[in-house]
Amino acid sequence: MDNKVIDPWKGTEIKDYKRIMAEFGIEDMSKLVDQLPVKNPYFFRGVIFGHKDFKVILDAVKNKKPFVMMTGLMPSGRFHIGHKIIADLMVYFQELGAECYICVADIESYLTRNISLEEGRNVAIEEYLLNYIASGLKPSKTRFYFQSEGSKNYMNLSKFIAGRTTFNELKAIYGDLTPQKIVSAFTQVADILHPQLKENGGPKPVVVPVGVDQLPHLNLCRDIAGRMREYKFVSPSAIFTKLIPGLKGIHTKMSSSDPDSAIFLTDDERTVENKIKKYAFSGGQASLEEHRKKGGNPDVDVSFQYLKLLFEPDDKKLDKIYNDYKSGKLLTSELKEILIEKINKFLKIHRANREKAKKMLDKFIIKN
Repeated sequence: MDNKVIDPWKGTEIKDYKRIMAEFGIEDMSKLVDQLPVKNPYFFRGVIFGHKDFKVILDAVKNKKPFVMMTGLMPSGRFHIGHKIIADLMVYFQELGAECYICVADIESYLTRNISLEEGRNVAIEEYLLNYIASGLKPSKTRFYFQSEGSKNYMNLSKFIAGRTTFNELKAIYGDLTPQKIVSAFTQVADILHPQLKENGGPKPVVVPVGVDQLPHLNLCRDIAGRMREYKFVSPSAIFTKLIPGLKGIHTKMSSSDPDSAIFLTDDERTVENKIKKYAFSGGQASLEEHRKKGGNPDVDVSFQYLKLLFEPDDKKLDKIYNDYKSGKLLTSELKEILIEKINKFLKIHRANREKAKKMLDKFIIKN
């Protein structure tokens, strides 16, 4: 696999993460987890599996130096539990001292998906920002902005970036190009680098959580940062997150466009129950008798994976569920009931927090 296969606008299915890490120079996060000042399940359970230069961020945390977590969102669909990881990471890094920059890629969504700026704004606020706030994001440490409304220096940065690369370089990274994709690529680089502009406090470490499908953007950004010596940019760091699987199997995608593949944060209790019971792929056996005899396979069971990746923070409880299911003591129906209860308990609290979040929107949206 090469960068031409990794298409950041379409997404890429990854089955062998170790091979991807070896091919693209992604370092193993498991070697750094013991240095985290605050334990976080996403790091210990392999949701965040790799990194580039994350030691720079750890040093900033240790020495109480300014640093930024930078993330972006594509305003093109409903917010599902797979998006929850980024919301939780923003809250986590804020607790470690980070300022969070959240970019709404409304220009990119207009150019590559034909979504109007008005529609993109509404989706970004209703489906994303409200859920971020409800997750615990702090307004004093958050900069939420739209690409179409960035400052003058932010807007100019993408133009200067264009002067530090060539068409052949872009073609080698992205493969087939269109004018829209070129503009989007330069804008994304500007998004990642602009927290280091003088108006934002100058050079500082920046960490970007990304899926492997966004690796081409990140590599281009890191290359260009080194070329723009007059800005003294610190090369951005990255942490790489695994995609949360869709309901229909561990190698399927959770998608906003397929309601049966995802649990949305606006789903009610009955909807959650029906989706899990009907669509969540089972690692159990064909019959009760066979399951009791042979046991289930939690490694392919979607309900167990959701507990492991998102909804069961207690390692001892998770281990017991794993062993009971594998031995056949715990049935698929019982495992699904555990997950349903966990999700609905979370969503009940989250819905209440979303209502409170509506009163806080003005504290988050940057007006230039």
